[in-house]
Parts: sequence; structure tokens; C-alpha cells
Amino acid sequence: MRLGGVDLAGNLLLAPMADVTNLAFRLMCKRYGASLTFTEMISSDAVVHGNEKTFLRGMTCEEERPFGVQLFGHCPETITAAALVLEEMFEPLVIDINLGCPSPTITNAGCGSALLRSPETVSEIFRDLCENVNTPVTAKIRILESMDDTLDIANRLEEAGVCAITVHGRTRKQGYQGFADHSYAKRIKEELSIPIIANGDVKDGESAKRILEYTGCDALMIGRAAMGDPHVFYRISRYLEDGEVIGTGCEQRKDDLLAYIGLLEKFDLMSHVNVKAHSQWFTRGLKDSRHMRMEIGSADSPISLMECVRNMCRNGSI
Repeated sequence: MRLGGVDLAGNLLLAPMADVTNLAFRLMCKRYGASLTFTEMISSDAVVHGNEKTFLRGMTCEEERPFGVQLFGHCPETITAAALVLEEMFEPLVIDINLGCPSPTITNAGCGSALLRSPETVSEIFRDLCENVNTPVTAKIRILESMDDTLDIANRLEEAGVCAITVHGRTRKQGYQGFADHSYAKRIKEELSIPIIANGDVKDGESAKRILEYTGCDALMIGRAAMGDPHVFYRISRYLEDGEVIGTGCEQRKDDLLAYIGLLEKFDLMSHVNVKAHSQWFTRGLKDSRHMRMEIGSADSPISLMECVRNMCRNGSI
């Protein structure tokens, strides 16, 4: 897939996820074959007000490049001002605008998927942004109940100048429940000339192949399936390449968790990440995982948590 003037090595992208896609996690996914990674969504208001914690979300390193940053907001001028700051600070391959988050905290502020109900505002945001930044712009949307209304949003985005659209096949009302409807991504791909990325229910090689073949989309974006399991990118890549089904053993999960903790330490992210939750994601589904979660949950500091996890790895609990 070609995006932002760059040929990506593959067609599997890591979705931007709040409290998940920190630099350490993005590097894990990149090492396992993610073609492009995205930061957690960054508040445009926080950027223009100089919030230091916000800038930490955009932190990157040479190993991760190319990468994308994702912004959310509702004011065209503020979004553009924030994008200009991030463009200069981080030099991302693309700047993605969130039109899909269903969280009430985001939508009640008129951001995320709430913007889909205001097509004129969407047009204004993206016209202003695409005219003023040098970095290519992408959009991540959810579907609306109406196919025609969803197609209208997609056409407005292309007309404004975005270089690609990611389509999550669930409505705002669905949240993350039910199944993704990829007929929307299929129709958008048929009507538009820019790359379209399908998102939703991409969890293994079989689902990835099925969605790609059905929609004709240029790439897939993987979100929740990667939480605690960055190795999923390698497994899906192998299946798409030669039909090989690869499992994830206990040793793989243990090694990945230790590598992840090591990266959190390396980039001084331990105090900025909910390491307990992340460690529990890495151990879910393993034998005696309930006991592991209890031990991890009992740690009273990042240091004791790291020691707890390492001890479990050494004595075979993980």
C-alpha cells in the first residue's frame, strides 16, 4: 500500500487506541510487521495550550518511522493549529483526524463520531487542514445508519483532500458491540479513488483474508486484537502470504511481555502507562491467568509490578 507518498511494507496498520498505543507498544507491533503505527488520539486543544503530557503521546524514535499521529477536536482552526505544531515537532508520515471515537467523553464535546452528524463542519475541518499543512492528512470514521449519509461523508473527505480513509464498520451507537458491517467499506472503496482501509473484527488470518477479499480495500487496521498481543501482526501476515496458521505459545507471550516492559523502562514510560492493565492483557487466556491477574493486581508500585512479572516469568507462572 502507498500512503503519503511512501510505499509501506505491507498492508496491516495498528489502530490508534487511547491508553494503549504508547511508543513501547507501537514498537512491539512494528517489530512484528505492522506497516504503519498510530499514536493514541491527541487533543488538539491540549496541543495548542502546550500540555506536556499530550506531547508525550506523540513521542517516537527512528525505529518506528514511518508513523502517524492522530488528532481529535471539533474546531477547524484549533485542529489546524495543533497539526502544524505536531508536524514540526514529530514529522509524521500522516496526520489522522478522529471521526470515529464513540466515547461519551469525546462525543459530548462534539468530537470523534459526533462530527459525522455535522457534514458541513467535517468539510470545513478537512479543507482548512489540507490547505495549511504539508503532511498528508487521513481520516478514521465510523459508519452511520444510512449508507448514503456515510458515502456523503467519505466523498466530502476526498473532495477536501485527504489521502486515505479508514472505515470502522460499526455505528457510534454500537460502540464495540456486535459485528462490523464491512459492506460500507466495500461501497466506499468502489466509489472513491483514494486508498480505503477496513477496520473492525480483524482478529486473525482468516478474518483478515475474508475482509480484504470482500471489500477490495487497500489495507486493514487492527485494534483490539493487538491489545496484549502484538504478535498478531506476524500471524496475520504469514497467513495472508502463504496460508500458514501460526499459534502463540506461552513462551511467546512471556517473551513479549518482558520485551514490552523493557521498552517502557527504556523510554521512561512506566509512570505514564497503566502497566497493570497492560500486563493483564498480555497474560489473558494463559493457564492460571486468573491467579496471574491477582498477583499483578496486588503490586503497589511500577517497580514492584515489574519485579512481580519478572518473578512469574522466571518461576514458570507465566
